[in-house]
Amino acid sequence: MTPSALREALARFPSLPLVTSPTLVEPMPRLRDMLGGGPRLLIKRDDAIAFAFGGNKVRKLAFVGARAQADGADTLLTAGGIQSKHARVTAATAAKLGMRAVLVANGAEPDRPTANALLDRLLGADVVHVSSRDERVPKILELADRLRRDGRRPFAIPIGASTPLGALGYMLAVAELCDQVPPPDVIVHSSSSGGTQAGLVAGCRLLALPTRVLGISADESAAGLQAQVRAIVSGIADLLDMDSHRLTKGTAIEVDDRFVGEGYGIPTDGSREAIEIMARTEAIFLDPTYTAKAMAGLFAYVRQQKFVEKQTVLFWHTGGQVGLFV
Repeated sequence: MTPSALREALARFPSLPLVTSPTLVEPMPRLRDMLGGGPRLLIKRDDAIAFAFGGNKVRKLAFVGARAQADGADTLLTAGGIQSKHARVTAATAAKLGMRAVLVANGAEPDRPTANALLDRLLGADVVHVSSRDERVPKILELADRLRRDGRRPFAIPIGASTPLGALGYMLAVAELCDQVPPPDVIVHSSSSGGTQAGLVAGCRLLALPTRVLGISADESAAGLQAQVRAIVSGIADLLDMDSHRLTKGTAIEVDDRFVGEGYGIPTDGSREAIEIMARTEAIFLDPTYTAKAMAGLFAYVRQQKFVEKQTVLFWHTGGQVGLFV
């Protein structure tokens, strides 16, 4: 399949014009020099998407928000942490569509909201707090029932919009990348709920690219995250009415969970180093929860010569820099 054929295959799914132009692919020569040489380093700047402070969730919500609109929804309902970038983009999408946003956030309500929590408030979202991550899904179900009883039409979005429909955003992004540069040897990115990685893997498989997709886990175990990605890829095949075998061959589902540290959202020495070095070498900002840990993984692979000089390695920046202002 060619990139144009992939775009044609996805065109039958409605999408919102939230990503109005391709995001830049830039070289990172100063970072490469700082790391002592090694592979050619590129970065794909999804952090610079204009809508709602950007990030990977915008590509997903373009498809998921359009489905909600087509279904006649008047409320977008989702969950995440207090500083969830997914919740922020969901709230922004709801505002753009003239809908209400209801967000379930695990953690105590802050006395003074900052960063993503502040943006949620500015966007007019209603935020319901629960004490733990395990309580989020039951609360979403409870709120959806309550909203329906009140005569509203809620559309519930799973964590991270990591569904086969949401993952189409990153299949489309792979076609976008192919129009910009020759396929890199490796794509490195932050992986958490699996939707971004599923879209990248499915896109590479359908286009028969010789590209590795390496997800650096922000929280889940490698085995657990691989299973999530595999399930979403299988769902993409069903969504596209495609022989599932077409999406089982090619690019492997690779996850490295060694850079999580003490847990989700807790900085590590490596992630702190990555934030400082990226700012000082390339004037690019990472976030503490996702991209800094993924970049710490890239640093380690270069330093240990797991990526070598003859290769081109692309870091897919999935956004989240608002989290620096917590």
